[in-house]
Amino acid sequence: MRKEIKTVSFEEAAKVIKSGDRIHLHSVAATPNKFISAMCDRGRKGEFYDVTIQHIHTEGAAPYVEPEFEGIFNLESLFVGANVRKQTQAGYADYIPVFLSETQLLIREGYLNVNLAVVQVSVPDKHGFVSLGTSVDCTRAAVEEADKVIAIINPNVPRAFGDAMMPLSAFDIFCEDDSPLVEHGNAPLSDLEVEIGKNVANLIPDGACLQMGIGGIPNAVLAQLGNHKNLGVHTEMFADGLLPLVESGVVNGLNKKLDKGKIVAGFLMGTKELYNFVDDNPGVLMMDVAYTNGVHVIKQNPKVCAINSALSIDITGQVCADSIGTRHYSGVGGQIDFTRGAAASEGGVPIIAMPSVTGKGVSKITPTLIEGSGVVTTRNNMRWFVTEHGAVNLLGKTLQQRAKAIISVAHPNFREELDKAAFERFGSHYHFVNKVCK
Repeated sequence: MRKEIKTVSFEEAAKVIKSGDRIHLHSVAATPNKFISAMCDRGRKGEFYDVTIQHIHTEGAAPYVEPEFEGIFNLESLFVGANVRKQTQAGYADYIPVFLSETQLLIREGYLNVNLAVVQVSVPDKHGFVSLGTSVDCTRAAVEEADKVIAIINPNVPRAFGDAMMPLSAFDIFCEDDSPLVEHGNAPLSDLEVEIGKNVANLIPDGACLQMGIGGIPNAVLAQLGNHKNLGVHTEMFADGLLPLVESGVVNGLNKKLDKGKIVAGFLMGTKELYNFVDDNPGVLMMDVAYTNGVHVIKQNPKVCAINSALSIDITGQVCADSIGTRHYSGVGGQIDFTRGAAASEGGVPIIAMPSVTGKGVSKITPTLIEGSGVVTTRNNMRWFVTEHGAVNLLGKTLQQRAKAIISVAHPNFREELDKAAFERFGSHYHFVNKVCK
């Protein structure tokens, strides 16, 4: 530890919180859980009230959304994760609809005035710089704009480059923690995920620039790309599934026009192996979401393949990815940022991929979206739609042709029912619509 840095306890750091403050918390694997505990301890003592918390997705407990803190903490999340979903649906927390690319804009342009930002950072280097490590996203904007910033120095935070690097002068209060970052391993792939992965991989050309997330379907796609060549990565996030392709040389970024040879991301989530890979690695740039998710940036690379998921889709191509009816489930995230960016990229391939049915066997392809569902990707933005039953391109197709195409990759048990609904919607001419070529 550098001698000139004076650290304080989490209890002492939490004393800077005042009634009416807005606090930005570092996200995903970098969630400052020990500070959250100290903050909630003060809240229980009635030392402040009406404090607004904001963050993207966080890992670990989120006690500030519990009913006991009503009137003390208000959560306005920029993405709804599992740890705050129940309380958001119950009304004890709230959500700000926003493209991931514009989360930083809300902060920088003063729509969200941050009084306190709390982040985890790497150990300072000899030049007096620390790294935001696994999560830059809109957090750098919060650090730049906040009235006060608490930096938690943690030796487990990787020294990542790009916008992650910040001088010690950017921070006001320092704490120490040696807790490991939250890890998420890869679950075994299901047969269904493997089939979706194969169908998506068939759409990805050599030299493509990938955007993908975390979970079964992204990992299934990555597992099918071992024979591809010269792939690049410009994404909002990546996880361990990418590492074998980097090690084998499949992912080398040689076809990228922007940041050639570099992996670019806004945040990470995975295992210690992933965090070690990023640590002190000049081949990885952790960047602000204004850069990772900016359509004007994304489109500069050729063959951008954007792979995103959905909760449901109707037969005209309207995609719901953030709610189940009126029950809010997640968020807009970067789906539209990358769908539009890939569409504008030379040779780009925007893809929405999902299982055709839920885990309970209910069709995720419906005649109309459930009442109250949010449309994240409009029918106008849709290109490729993929399930375990195939892939169809909706670009240039009429509403009736789209219905035929989407129903062709629905689960066989529901195709007749969906076809009947399409006939009732479009009339007798629907039966004469040309057969779809997948």
